[in-house]
Amino acid sequence: MAASSNSSLSGSSVSSDAEEYQPPIWKSYLYQLQQEAPRPKRIICPREVENRPKYYGREFHGIISREQADELLGGVEGAYILRESQRQPGCYTLALRFGNQTLNYRLFHDGKHFVGEKRFESIHDLVTDGLITLYIETKAAEYISKMTTNPIYEHIGYATLLREKVSRRLSRSKNESRKTSVTNEEHTPVEKISSLVRRAALTHNDNHFNYEKTHNFKVHTFRGPHWCEYCANFMWGLIAQGVRCSDCGLNVHKQCSKHVPNDCQPDLKRIKKVYCCDLTTLVKAHNTQRPMVVDICIREIEARGLKSEGLYRVSGFTEHIEDVKMAFDRDGEKADISANIYPDINIITGALKLYFRDLPIPVITYDTYSKFIEAAKISNADERLEAVHEVLMLLPPAHYETLRYLMIHLKKVTMNEKDNFMNAENLGIVFGPTLMRPPEDSTLTTLHDMRYQKLIVQILIENEDVLF
Repeated sequence: MAASSNSSLSGSSVSSDAEEYQPPIWKSYLYQLQQEAPRPKRIICPREVENRPKYYGREFHGIISREQADELLGGVEGAYILRESQRQPGCYTLALRFGNQTLNYRLFHDGKHFVGEKRFESIHDLVTDGLITLYIETKAAEYISKMTTNPIYEHIGYATLLREKVSRRLSRSKNESRKTSVTNEEHTPVEKISSLVRRAALTHNDNHFNYEKTHNFKVHTFRGPHWCEYCANFMWGLIAQGVRCSDCGLNVHKQCSKHVPNDCQPDLKRIKKVYCCDLTTLVKAHNTQRPMVVDICIREIEARGLKSEGLYRVSGFTEHIEDVKMAFDRDGEKADISANIYPDINIITGALKLYFRDLPIPVITYDTYSKFIEAAKISNADERLEAVHEVLMLLPPAHYETLRYLMIHLKKVTMNEKDNFMNAENLGIVFGPTLMRPPEDSTLTTLHDMRYQKLIVQILIENEDVLF
């Protein structure tokens, strides 16, 4: 949670109207500690050092011992030098004074400077960040260990007015969702809505499909002071202070991310495309039961293509299929795939199959793949059907719903077999490798499992009325 100045320690404003939005109190203790942390003091070498690496400055003192380094630092808190190891020439050490002792760190450079996971543009930044971390973790070790015990994350009473406004706009027609901006009663744009407020609004939106989704946290460098949206504590350091969910924008400490519930509410602004996007992420971002690609393509196919010979088996032109893909990525649910634009129905079936193939996690997930294959190997038909049903229950809800809807559609395709010549077995051959892939990228495994993949899809189509 961003803050622009020290005055925002007691509250970070989302709206310019403080009365409209009252956020929780951001805890200032760790911020104050960061302000108190020792500042770096570079000890410059008075002579020119031969063979000094070009990426080090005059803080480099050449080959000296630990004792010499300790003497040069002079007991000054935050003082530092760089030296070359006496025992291992070509290896470099950062000697840093902290806590009335000299700490020595093996120093590396690969275009950036680092002693651990974090990488820095300059030695000064590395030392600054290190001193902040050392100081805070020394002074507040017990406090940090208890940060997650009393989170603000589930607190939603602070955003009632704004939450209602967000909810009203979220429930508008989905055609407006990409253009919607949240405004206050005077129609003044709200400059920023925290992911906490978005989550609260979406949680109370009756139209929201409550699929569980894990957050997609990635290490993030925040510019300016930021507070954790789980524990309300300051995120300390110069870089990589915490993690941000790339789908919903939630900002939290790395340690807090382990405690955040699987309740990610993806933000449409963060979803760059439709194809190649995680299935659950897409449906939660669009607030739909199924990916809109699936709904729109199936609607078009059932309107004009069920009797088309070789439906799903016959391929459309690859260039035209790519055009449909780009249309969905660009225009979302406004994409025009009507007969006026694409008279060949095989282009639409090809676009639908491509959508399923491009999913980072297949409709039949990697976690359930082997269980479905084992179920297909059962010789007794009744036992096999029961085993397939049990594995279906393990699919994530959005995957289950998408598979259910697709199987209902494919059953309709088979009901027109006399015209399209596509029965459940033929469709199983087409959709088996499209809907399920082995977790390991093995051609041998794929070839070996093809008949079982086909059988699973065939069983799902033939028994969709009892399995779903």
